[in-house]
Amino acid sequence: MNVRNLSFSSRASVEDPFNWAYSLEDIGYTGWEIVQEGSQCLNDENIHQVRDILETTNLTLTMHLPFSDMNIAGLNTGIHNEVMRQMQYYLEMASDLAELAVLHPGYLSAYGGQVPDKAWQVNIESIQQLCDFAEDRGILIAVENMPELPKIFGKIPDEMLDMLKEVDRKNVGMTLDVGHANTMGLVDEFVEKCLSRIKHMHIHDNHGVYDEHLPLGHGTVDWKKLMGSLSGYNGRLVTEMGSLDEGRQCLEYLKKL
Repeated sequence: MNVRNLSFSSRASVEDPFNWAYSLEDIGYTGWEIVQEGSQCLNDENIHQVRDILETTNLTLTMHLPFSDMNIAGLNTGIHNEVMRQMQYYLEMASDLAELAVLHPGYLSAYGGQVPDKAWQVNIESIQQLCDFAEDRGILIAVENMPELPKIFGKIPDEMLDMLKEVDRKNVGMTLDVGHANTMGLVDEFVEKCLSRIKHMHIHDNHGVYDEHLPLGHGTVDWKKLMGSLSGYNGRLVTEMGSLDEGRQCLEYLKKL
C-alpha cells in the first residue's frame, strides 16, 4: 500500500529523548508524536530541541498528553486539579508546535467505583475543560479508546461515542488505538461505528489478550482488512514502538500490504 501520513512514537525511557527524531524522515516517516512521559516531557530547557527538529525537518508533530498517574475522572479535588494543571501546561507548551493532542479518558478509583456516575461526569467535564483550553490554542483533543483493563472508561465503541457526544465540543475527536481495540476483540466494530469520529490512529499489534505493542504483523490484527476499511480517513497513522528498528519493520510491513 501507499504509506502516507505515518508518524512514529515511543515512550521508551532514553538518555537522549530527541536526537533520534532527526532520523525519522530517512526511515520514511513524515511525523513524530511526542509523549509527555518521563524524559520526553516538554519544559523550558528542552523545548528548543523540539523546535530545532521541526525547523530542520519536514516532520509533523502531534502530542500525547501524560497518562501515568493521571486520572481525569478522579474525585479527589486537589489531585484532580493538579492533573488538569499539568494537562494544560503541556497544551500551552505545544500550542505553536502541534495541532492535535491525544488524551486518555479517566478511570474508576476505589471511591469512583462506588459512585461511577459521578466519576463519569467528572470525566466528561474534564474533557470539556481541556477542549476549551485547547481551542484557544488551535489544538484538537483526540480521546483514545482503552485496552482491556478493569474500571477504565472508553473500552467499547458505544461508550466512546457517548463520551464524545456528551463532551459536545467542535475540537474533540477520537484516537483509534488498534492494539487497544484488539484486546477487546472490537477492531471491526470500532471502525464500523466510529469511523466518522476518528481523527487520529495508533497502530501496533498484539495477540488479542493484552497490550503488547508489537510491530505490525507480529500479532493477530488483520491489517489488510483494517486498512481496506478506512475509506475516507486522512488522519495520521502513528506506530507506537519501543525502538526505531521496530518502527522500520512497521513501515516495511505496510508497504507490502
